[in-house]
Amino acid sequence: ARAAPCGGRAAPRALPPPPPLVACQSRRLAGRRLPDKRGRGGSPGRPGVITCARGAGNEQEASAPPAAPPAASSSSSPAHVSVDEAGWAEPNGGKPLEGSDAEASLIELEMEEEMVYKYGWLIFWLIATAAFGTGIYFTQGAGKAEEFFAGYLLEESLSVDNLFVFVLVFNYFKTPPSGQTKVLSYGIATAAVLRAVVIVTGVGLVEQYEGVLLVFAGILIVSSYKLLTQQDDADEADLSENDVVKLCERYINTTGTYDGDNFFSRMADGTQRATPLLLALVIVELSDVLFAVDSIPAVFGVTLDPFIVYTSNIFAILSLRALYAFVSTIMTELRYLDKAVATVLGFIGVKMCLAFVGVRVPTDVSLSVVALTLASGVGLSLALPSGKKSGGA
Repeated sequence: ARAAPCGGRAAPRALPPPPPLVACQSRRLAGRRLPDKRGRGGSPGRPGVITCARGAGNEQEASAPPAAPPAASSSSSPAHVSVDEAGWAEPNGGKPLEGSDAEASLIELEMEEEMVYKYGWLIFWLIATAAFGTGIYFTQGAGKAEEFFAGYLLEESLSVDNLFVFVLVFNYFKTPPSGQTKVLSYGIATAAVLRAVVIVTGVGLVEQYEGVLLVFAGILIVSSYKLLTQQDDADEADLSENDVVKLCERYINTTGTYDGDNFFSRMADGTQRATPLLLALVIVELSDVLFAVDSIPAVFGVTLDPFIVYTSNIFAILSLRALYAFVSTIMTELRYLDKAVATVLGFIGVKMCLAFVGVRVPTDVSLSVVALTLASGVGLSLALPSGKKSGGA
């Protein structure tokens, strides 16, 4: 044994180097630096958690960890291991996480980071919408600003059903999260172009033939009636019997399997075939066109200014893309929201009929009715969750 120096304390020994990091080959965790079993290493600023959860078959062999730092001799001060002496603190009370707990920890962390990212985009687009509407207020007046916010709120509320269709489509085709993101991103670009065409055409028709407003009003009233009288069978919806899905599956020959987030996959014979992701994209785009038949005439009930109609639609679509991550998880809990949307459609339809005979409903009144109706639908859904809903809407 080494003799203690004059002070009676044992001379400190050099800390052995830490063991090498364990590299995980799991597809989910690839690319992330994992710490060793003592929690050392890993991503900067994150506590070490675990070894690879996939088992020894997916881990690179690591050399045996060195012996723990020696405790001080009996002549030294009371034994303890401080950060200065050991160079690290033991995570999880000195007990390393292993196996499925390890993977669960990393996956949970990744999910939390992803949700923070998505909520960040939602907040960004909400702030951008408010800023744009404020700019309209200062440049074109309060009336145009009210029309913009009324059109935005109306389009956003009518798009909730569109989100439900997205959820059904992605579940039906078992679309992975990365593929969902790509489909929704492409959907925004396509919707921006298609809606511009529909809006310009619709405004032109209304300016030349005012009676077209009655046709639009009729579409809204019929849609309202159908929503109010339909049964609550959303949970049992089956896309395999949907005519649009059948048509797309008939004419788009797919591989049956995904190839990452690619729309096409190269086969063994050198040819390219569509993946299910392209099928999901086509159905999402068609559903957006069908929903525009309701939403755009509804905005015409608020204003015929093509600039206001288009910008309110685009900001609603962008917010919708960010809102998907949140709404898709609570869609089934908003049991009364569809009835609230139906009420809004009916109100706008009646408003358009009144405007045709010369009775104008102020925009601020329309904005208040839309906002209060939607808020009531959400409030009732939260107050009377599934299982407490009584008959009627």
